[in-house]
Amino acid sequence: MKRIEQILAAIGRIENVVSVEPCVTRLRCQVRDGRLVDRPALRDAGVHGVTVQGDSVQVIVGPDADLLASDLEDLWGGDRHG
Repeated sequence: MKRIEQILAAIGRIENVVSVEPCVTRLRCQVRDGRLVDRPALRDAGVHGVTVQGDSVQVIVGPDADLLASDLEDLWGGDRHG
């Protein structure tokens, strides 16, 4: 499984994600339900950290945030920026 697929599964799968914006070292995500975020699974996917506040999730991934966001758009088949 690709890293972005692991991250996506850990934030509640594609059905839970409303939007994703890359920001230098993070993926800023809006989700439908922040309770679905699996922090241990994110650590297993190699992320450096995660913060969840309600439906706002920041996944700290390092300098490849833009690449991961692009990979995510490929999985969606289009752009899902907020």
